[in-house]
Amino acid sequence: MNQTSHESTKDRSRILLAIPVYNEAKYIEPVLSEVGRYARDILVVDDGSTDETPLLLAKHQVEVIRHAVNRGYGHSITDMLRWADFDGYDWLITMDCDEQHEPAAIPSFVEAIETMDADVISGSRYLISEEGSDTPPADRRAINGIITEEINQLLGFELTDAFCGFKAYRIASCRDLALDITGYEFPMQFWVQAAAHKLRIEEIPVRLIYNDPTRSFGGPLDQSENRLASYRSTIQRELNRCADRLPMLKLNG
Repeated sequence: MNQTSHESTKDRSRILLAIPVYNEAKYIEPVLSEVGRYARDILVVDDGSTDETPLLLAKHQVEVIRHAVNRGYGHSITDMLRWADFDGYDWLITMDCDEQHEPAAIPSFVEAIETMDADVISGSRYLISEEGSDTPPADRRAINGIITEEINQLLGFELTDAFCGFKAYRIASCRDLALDITGYEFPMQFWVQAAAHKLRIEEIPVRLIYNDPTRSFGGPLDQSENRLASYRSTIQRELNRCADRLPMLKLNG
């Protein structure tokens, strides 16, 4: 691993807070107003919104990447990583804009950045049971549990939540990852790549919030069996791609 990824975090790191959005006009104002209390440098990736999101973003002191068309969640995250790297940030914190990630948790990630010996600090909605947490849709909780267990068995991790988008990434550690998944399967690729590059993973608890249990993944992925198959297919593809870096795994081809 790049030696830079193991440098001490005793010196205060430069941190970029980034948010992917797609038709989030309902949430832009309250979320960005609250995020501004905890983060100085803020980037928003507008993934081809067709509502009033672009107009509302113009009212805030944030950097904006604007996709002309919807390119997908994974594409937005890789754009954030590239931006943070180009602008010389040490860490990237990502969170969603649908009020399912609490801006008040940002200081917990900053504290973890400064105190944990990690390359990725991943929020977990299931690490501990927090009072006031919501109950997730049954199919989403089941798929999360299945995929999280399979990832742990395959990669030797001890994750409790493989899908939470509230994360902190050490930029130097992610620079050499081959990330090209554009959609919601992105976390599956990321975890295999993280294992292949021997990144150090830590989890911290975040509150489980579900404001819209009916929110669509889009197209066939709205069917739970299709999502599960897609996630497993992505994991297997990445295992095959990283076979030379993960020689201990028995790949199924």
